[in-house]
Amino acid sequence: MKTRYSIFRYLLLFAFFVCGSVANAQLPNEKFGKPSSMEWEFSGWGDAVGADAIVLCKTMNVTYQLLDQVSNYNQSDSELGSDNITDFSKNQIDDSSILVKYEFRLRTKILKPEGAKHANIDIVYFNIDDKRIISADEITDMKVRVFTKNEKGKVEKRNVDVTSFESERVDENYMVIHVNVPDVQAGSIIEYQYNITSSRPSFLYDWVFQECIPTLHTKCDIDIPAMLQFNMNAPINKLIKSNVVVGQLAYDVNRSDLKRAKTCWTNHYTIVGDYILPEGMQMGRNQNGAGGEKEVTAEKIANFTSKITNPNVTLPAYIPEGSTHLKIK
Repeated sequence: MKTRYSIFRYLLLFAFFVCGSVANAQLPNEKFGKPSSMEWEFSGWGDAVGADAIVLCKTMNVTYQLLDQVSNYNQSDSELGSDNITDFSKNQIDDSSILVKYEFRLRTKILKPEGAKHANIDIVYFNIDDKRIISADEITDMKVRVFTKNEKGKVEKRNVDVTSFESERVDENYMVIHVNVPDVQAGSIIEYQYNITSSRPSFLYDWVFQECIPTLHTKCDIDIPAMLQFNMNAPINKLIKSNVVVGQLAYDVNRSDLKRAKTCWTNHYTIVGDYILPEGMQMGRNQNGAGGEKEVTAEKIANFTSKITNPNVTLPAYIPEGSTHLKIK
């Protein structure tokens, strides 16, 4: 009998552990289209409890699309590798044969009625105001969804009409799309997603880790061909973790005489931030040296920025550097 009780107790503890692990695995949730059960229950952490709204997840994935002309120009037959990458990087790089593909995702939860204003965001993108120059980043596949629970606890999804969003010019180089989401209430979860195709391979958009509301999880993932050399300036902060590994990227080859797609080496950067509070938000009190208490506030976290360093890349004078693309109001 005692043995049977011990086995039952072990199975009960094991089931509790598994259920807890599954629940924790739902946060952070980088899958878009359906908020997890934990996200519906989640109302913040530590000093973030009591906020008007929170960012549940915000990601930017960046990849390069290398057209066949780049492959033909720099390397006729062999696959790019570590033995010839040095010679390859000495060649002049043609920007017109390289595109940058961005995927942006954002999920925000409104916790209080006064937090409804944080459902509105601004999207800044490159667009030159010069009829003589046709150069602009293209925004595609924009979707905005509002998830709410009705009185019976059933999740209802509403798609926001993206054609209703207003655009205006910021300056001679940038435009902004004002994404205003109506009829948002406390408890609503809003998802935003859109893609950008840019013909500016020498410039990358900055990435903001710290918003005006608490951020549970934010990630920037960039896969850059090794032929393009950037200075990557990730913020130095205990809440930010960065990593870089060597990867590979296949060319968009449309030649039938090639038996396999050509590839090039890449530098794959991943920068992740978790549990980030807005700058200046109170974090409680600590004991000071005199035996009293002092207020502690969240420090400022710098943006992730990058700058091209290739001596062999021709940079058109009219193209500005990357700008912060996304801002929560």
